[in-house]
Parts: sequence; structure tokens; C-alpha cells
Amino acid sequence: MIRLLIVDDHALMREGLKQLFEGEDDIVVSAEAASGEEALAILQNQALDLIMLDISIPGIHGVELIAKIREIPNSPPILILSMHNEPQIAKRKLKAGASGYITKDSSPRDLLTAIRKVAVGGRYLAADIAEKIAFELSAATPLKPHELLSGRELLILRMLAKGKKVSEIAQELDISSKTVSTHKARLMQKMHINSDVKLVQYAISHGMTV
Repeated sequence: MIRLLIVDDHALMREGLKQLFEGEDDIVVSAEAASGEEALAILQNQALDLIMLDISIPGIHGVELIAKIREIPNSPPILILSMHNEPQIAKRKLKAGASGYITKDSSPRDLLTAIRKVAVGGRYLAADIAEKIAFELSAATPLKPHELLSGRELLILRMLAKGKKVSEIAQELDISSKTVSTHKARLMQKMHINSDVKLVQYAISHGMTV
């Protein structure tokens, strides 16, 4: 039995998903959350097999939430269920630690396939996004500066873009301010950016606050 946590701030969406799963013998919705904070609290107290996560939710969300989930011991795999079908967004979420990415306009059959595959340790990527990524690779498009960053560097860049200070990032990630500053210096060097203002402008222009 796959014990599922649905994280989505739209009650109608959660109800629709629960109705879909009622006809499946191997899937049960064990918990629901409308925000990142609610999801993290549930994961601290409940054993689950899969998190189905919308990336556009109140509070902690996106890459930042994925990183916090991954820091929880024995956390379940994450399947992103999103309205966004841009390959760049999908790649960022997978790089951050999600095991699958599927869009909300996918068929119920594809969603069930994704759930069952990711729940047992597999990976899943929606066919339309996989096709776009394949075309990107075949076109040999040069990597964008932020695509050279490590997962932790990318997370810190996104947090900086949201206006968080080094000390705040250090507290949220449970690392020292010196470590955050080191990551910041390295990512700026990799991206060839020499000021905080330009760094934040770059992140915002590339939609990295989602």
C-alpha cells in the first residue's frame, strides 16, 4: 500500500485527487497539507511512502521545500505535480532532490503510473517535458550560468533572490554563516557576476523565485 501525502493549497484539487485514488487498491491518501510548513510538520510525525507536491504553495515551497524534506531522515520520495511544463523548472526540481515531475494536465493513467514508479524508488518525467529536454540537448544549447551550480549553490541563490540575508539562510539550512558566504562567493564566481544586485536581478529574470 502506497501511503500518500498530498501537498497542494487548493482544496478542490486535493478532493479531486482523493476521488481518483478511491478506486485504486494500492494507493491511500494518508495526509494532506496546504503549505510547506504543514507538510514538514506531518513528515516529522508520520510514516509515508510518497509526497505528491505542488511547487506553487504558500510559505516554504519549490527547491527550498524539497531541500528541507530531503534533510529529514528516511523522508519519502517526492513526485512534483505542477501546472508548469517548462523543462528548466522541472530540471531544477529534479536536481534539488525530487524523483519525478508530472504536469496537472496529464492523464489520470499517467499520474497513477508516476505514483507507483516513484513510490518504489524509480524516477518519472512527463513525456512532453522529457521531449523538450531531449530537443534542448540535441540542439547543443550552451548551459546558462546558473546551470553550472551545485544543488546547494542553486538553493542559496534562490534564497538570496527572495531577499534573505546570509544569517537567515544559515539558520534555515542549519549551517554556519561562513559556509553560506563561501557558497555565495563560489556561485558568483561560476556565474561571473560581481555584485549582489546583479545576482538578484539574474535570479529574478530567470524565474528562480518560483
